Amino acid sequence: MSTTLDCTVPSEPRVARGRDHQRVHLVLMLALTFSTGVIDAVGYLGLDRVFSANMTGNVVMLGMALLGGENLPVARLALALVGFVVGALVAGRVLRRAAPGWSTRTTVLLGIDSAAVLVLSLVLLRFGVHPADPAGSAITSGLAVAMGIQAATARFLAVQDVTTVVLTSTLTALAADSWPGGNAGLWYRRAAVIGLLLLGAAAGAGLLKWHITSALLLAAVIVGAVAVVGHRVARS
Repeated sequence: MSTTLDCTVPSEPRVARGRDHQRVHLVLMLALTFSTGVIDAVGYLGLDRVFSANMTGNVVMLGMALLGGENLPVARLALALVGFVVGALVAGRVLRRAAPGWSTRTTVLLGIDSAAVLVLSLVLLRFGVHPADPAGSAITSGLAVAMGIQAATARFLAVQDVTTVVLTSTLTALAADSWPGGNAGLWYRRAAVIGLLLLGAAAGAGLLKWHITSALLLAAVIVGAVAVVGHRVARS
């Protein structure tokens, strides 16, 4: 009997810590969702109608461009798709042998993500990019690589219903089976994902009126903060 008690009691703090970490991961992924909205506003409104994170929209626009759509940036759409895939591929390789949950590799990947967005924002600040300039393709593609890294990292952390870059499945789940009274926790989570992506896009559009760099700097700071907080919580 005493042996059983000795085995079960120490596990309770670990379970509590695990739940606390899950809550923190949820908050951090929601923060990344907000930053995604900011970055997509920059890509679409500031860099010639190309999303850096929403690959569904890019694929649809690319299909329209290939078969009759006019004035759509085919090259930039294709480069953004390639960049996103490259970023996700690299992150997937890095995380392939990582332990479940937050790890040093997770922190490093999000740190690279933040640094990439920061560097691109500084390039824009130094040189400036008109939507018609070829340099715009490089900026969009670079942001897409960063978003691919973020998406793969979020997928690895596996916070339910929070991919940070995809909204359609979350909206479907919200409408299909998450009404209040059923599972309020999931309902609020899914609603928060939609709301934060919306607010992030609005914030990005607003900051573009001031300067395109300010929007990217905000996104870089958010991603960097997520990396730091996630790493400190994991070590605790």
